[in-house]
Amino acid sequence: MLLIGVAGTELTSRERDWLQHDAVAGVVLFARNFASREQVVELTAAIRGATARPLLIAVDQEGGRVQRFREGYSALPPLEGFGALYARDPEAALALAGEHAWLMASEIRASGLDLSFAPVVDLGRGNLAIGDRAFAGQPEVVAALAGAYVRGMHAAGMAATLKHFPGHGTVREDTHVDTAIDPRPLHVLEAQDLLPFRAGIAAGADAVMMAHVVYPQVAPEPAGYAPRWIEQILRREMGFRGVVFSDDIGMAASFAAGGVKARVDAHLDAGCDVVLVCHPELVEESLQAVAGRSLNTAALLGLIAHGAMGWGGLLADARHGDTQHRLLETLGRTA
Repeated sequence: MLLIGVAGTELTSRERDWLQHDAVAGVVLFARNFASREQVVELTAAIRGATARPLLIAVDQEGGRVQRFREGYSALPPLEGFGALYARDPEAALALAGEHAWLMASEIRASGLDLSFAPVVDLGRGNLAIGDRAFAGQPEVVAALAGAYVRGMHAAGMAATLKHFPGHGTVREDTHVDTAIDPRPLHVLEAQDLLPFRAGIAAGADAVMMAHVVYPQVAPEPAGYAPRWIEQILRREMGFRGVVFSDDIGMAASFAAGGVKARVDAHLDAGCDVVLVCHPELVEESLQAVAGRSLNTAALLGLIAHGAMGWGGLLADARHGDTQHRLLETLGRTA
């Protein structure tokens, strides 16, 4: 299955045609698709109206610098603040992380989307792409906060997605623009980076997004298309039964697999349920790549949200304003 990107704030006729393709599981939205809260509600309705099949609509609304929808939405602080608070008051940090998750998920669901790809459970150890998106550098702290965040998302009726498996935080390179190689052996990764993923899975996380990082002491391929990471370690050894997403195949670190068809095939063959094709210019070729493949079309049904209260009901809920106030008072205003 493919989760695709669209170009603007309204669907084009060509994009409507894409959504009718059986291989398209849904759409991932970005800042380029956002003009206002009302426009996003209209866009999500148009996406759902393009086909009779259920579609998943997702976004990255983590908070801090990765928040695609801004005007009309809560200014969510980055996750790093929860790690700092945890060092002073673990109980308060866990409670507030759950509230951050609830607020984020409630606003996204009120806008007609199903999913925000969250939480980031990478360790905060200097990666250029992760930075303050990580809770902390200590595995035990990230594990505790990951569990709290998953439970907070579930309280809002949203599935949780742990990213970026098996851990993107320790390498320096940004896989959007560069290749990244983590030379550490599996036993070190098990004791450190995998600990938050185990905690998130134990808390009931519904999905995992893979990292475009190579761990040569474990597998020769980037994790996103390494059968050892997906089928052996994540599925068999860690017991994960949820949905596995690739990261975006338009990122530079995925190019090692080859052209678009080779990238799509590599990820699906390795065990990914869904391949992210975030760049609209890659969609046509990706659709051609999956022609004739047997696809798990039911994989995403459990991630599609039901019964969101809408913005009117959410704004009337005292918890919404109270949570905004507590986050601002405790962690300050986000950038």
